[in-house]
Amino acid sequence: MQFSPEALYGIAAVLVLIGLIGTFLPILPGVPLVFAGMALAAYAGEFSRIGRSTLIVLGLLTILALLVDFLAASLGAKRAGASRTAIVGAALGTLIGLFMGPLGLLLGSFAGAVGGELLATGKAQHATHVGFAAWLGLVLGTLFKLALTFAMIGIFAAAWLIE
Repeated sequence: MQFSPEALYGIAAVLVLIGLIGTFLPILPGVPLVFAGMALAAYAGEFSRIGRSTLIVLGLLTILALLVDFLAASLGAKRAGASRTAIVGAALGTLIGLFMGPLGLLLGSFAGAVGGELLATGKAQHATHVGFAAWLGLVLGTLFKLALTFAMIGIFAAAWLIE
């Protein structure tokens, strides 16, 4: 079955919109969906407006956004002087939280970092500080991921318009 370019553009637009929603909702792989939509639009246009170099840049930004998304909570905890156990806990909490919806994502990194720090040091006040730093890292990482997503959209739009 072959789709018309118009149908492919429509599917691409839907993928980008769902991807934008996914930058906020942890259930959806937001940035990869945005990239998939852009790649599909490039394909639908036979790569005449969006070439390989633009797709490579967009792909690299996608990878960067995924790395930031995964590492942000761990780096936040590390910055607060967390133990290695707390950093691993923040990463695991973030990963587990991805499957528990928005509340799980918000609390997963915090809970993982607190649990890890309590195991390592037994100091509740420091563990709470580390947990908050992990949570803040996650929030800042999400904002950075959102900025990268909008940068991708800007690069795509500029390449499309410049032709």
